[in-house]
Amino acid sequence: MASDIVTACCQALIEKNLTISFAESASAGKLCYEFASVFNSGRILIGGIVCYHISMKEDLLHIPWGTIEKYTAESAEVTKLMAQNFGRYVNSDICVGLTGLTTPGGSESESKPVGTIFIHIVFAHKEIAKRFEFTGTQKSIINQAIDVVADLILKEVEN
Repeated sequence: MASDIVTACCQALIEKNLTISFAESASAGKLCYEFASVFNSGRILIGGIVCYHISMKEDLLHIPWGTIEKYTAESAEVTKLMAQNFGRYVNSDICVGLTGLTTPGGSESESKPVGTIFIHIVFAHKEIAKRFEFTGTQKSIINQAIDVVADLILKEVEN
């Protein structure tokens, strides 16, 4: 069952007749799933893609070769390109990109610890890029990220 903030976000999107899509890595499809679990989500949810592995990001989302090597797969730069590039292929009003570190490994470092999540949201009139550091289990980090995405979108569409 979706959280209260995801439900509120979906209701606002329904009221404003706005559609949404997702390009996910760290959340592995759970972001799209949570939005899909809200009543009448078929009116807003276009769909999503899970690009967990580097090859998926490069081959399907056309992240330029060398970009991931330069910035890492879990970076603001790659997240931005995921959202922008997927948004070009999908006819939705809002496209969300999400990457990050929910478990040890990957590009984890002192400056980018486990719990670091990058979010990039493309709207018709603007883009929002955020970096967060959450704590807790892998599941908790993903759930916190999902709620933050919903909150960012809700605040934007209510303005």
